[in-house]
Amino acid sequence: MDVIKLFKRLLESKSVTPEEGGIFDFLEGYLDEFTFIRIDRNEVKNIFAYRRFAEGPHLCFAGHVDVVPAGEGWHSDPFEAVEKGGYIYARGAQDMKSGVAASVQALKEAESFNGTLSLLLTSDEEGAAKYGTLEVLHYLKEHHMLPDAVIVAEPTCEQNFGDAMKVGRRGSINGVIEKHGKQGHAAYPEKATNPIHKVSQVLQHMAGVDLDKGDAFFSPSQFVITDIRAGMEVTNVTPGKLKMMFNVRNSTKTTKEDIENFVHRYFKEMNYTLKLDQSAKPFMTNIHTRIVKALDASIGRVTGIKPKHSTAGGTSDARFIAEFGIDVIEFGVKNDTIHAPNERTGVDEVTQLYDVFSDVIKTY
Repeated sequence: MDVIKLFKRLLESKSVTPEEGGIFDFLEGYLDEFTFIRIDRNEVKNIFAYRRFAEGPHLCFAGHVDVVPAGEGWHSDPFEAVEKGGYIYARGAQDMKSGVAASVQALKEAESFNGTLSLLLTSDEEGAAKYGTLEVLHYLKEHHMLPDAVIVAEPTCEQNFGDAMKVGRRGSINGVIEKHGKQGHAAYPEKATNPIHKVSQVLQHMAGVDLDKGDAFFSPSQFVITDIRAGMEVTNVTPGKLKMMFNVRNSTKTTKEDIENFVHRYFKEMNYTLKLDQSAKPFMTNIHTRIVKALDASIGRVTGIKPKHSTAGGTSDARFIAEFGIDVIEFGVKNDTIHAPNERTGVDEVTQLYDVFSDVIKTY
């Protein structure tokens, strides 16, 4: 089986979060020279497979087999791999069964390595991600099996295959502010305390404001208001409470405490409460580490392109890996149709991704 046949095989396994669609049983037979460990938690299924060739570094390829629901608007069955015009269409084609196929095929065909090669896969990256990669990492730490470096094969390229890899990610902090006032009749505003009027006076200082200046790798951390609601949808009653929701995709220059201080600066004279939830912490892998240099070189040899080092986009399971002190980077196919109807990936992209990963294994 070559990488394209493997790719199609994975695409036709229906694996909507938290299902893995039988993929893990298949892989256990396919990677027959690897030792498999099942680490299942609740409904989430995870595998870690490894092969020790020699003493030396431990290089891991990681990712997820789960996909988001197909949704509507497809021109073909979203769980049938349809090849047309040089592309393969199916849910998960970009995010991220292309990366899984390229990783697995490169691992299967590896004839030698100066250390240990491994594969970490979960069925819960698109969901809560509570019992997926993080649980595997805890297991590996407990058993002294953590890798030295990890490549997460998420789709990272923008215009052309090979043009971008992720060397870090912004964090994500969600916030809810509740401003309490005093409900009253709209005809007697002096008898009420209208929270809308109070909050509107500070919005100009908060909405869309950059909390830091960013740097060469990170965009500024911006205070993005996502929802404001108050009242009863009537015109003659002033509300007694206002709720404002926001999100900050934060760089390493802005912390949860910085956001608390920012909100308090403008709400300190108001009766308010603030709840913050940090769902992801920002991280940055040193671009001079061995794995970054190795992947840079392999991409160059396969594509002739020098990839940019990016931290753009949302979050991924790489955030968990970084917390364990592991050098982690992300590289995969283009990401222009992820989560969309008619998700597709170029056949040549998948083949080149496999070539890149094979080259990394040979030269790392």
